Amino acid sequence: MMTTLKNKIRMMGLKARAILCNSLGDQMTGWLIVVLIVVVVGAVFMTLYQGSITQIWNSIVAKITNLLN
Repeated sequence: MMTTLKNKIRMMGLKARAILCNSLGDQMTGWLIVVLIVVVVGAVFMTLYQGSITQIWNSIVAKITNLLN
């Protein structure tokens, strides 16, 4: 299963690279695809790790508040 997933990811990377390196003017489409992928991955990351991100952020704010007092 991991081999199939790795192959699909590799093929997606090759297709994205082909779009980005295309000299026919499709670079904008390629960059839009890259931005979309980054946004989706960021949203999934934020959803999965929202609790720990909130906890880390609260501890940082508490330390800064303690330093200012």
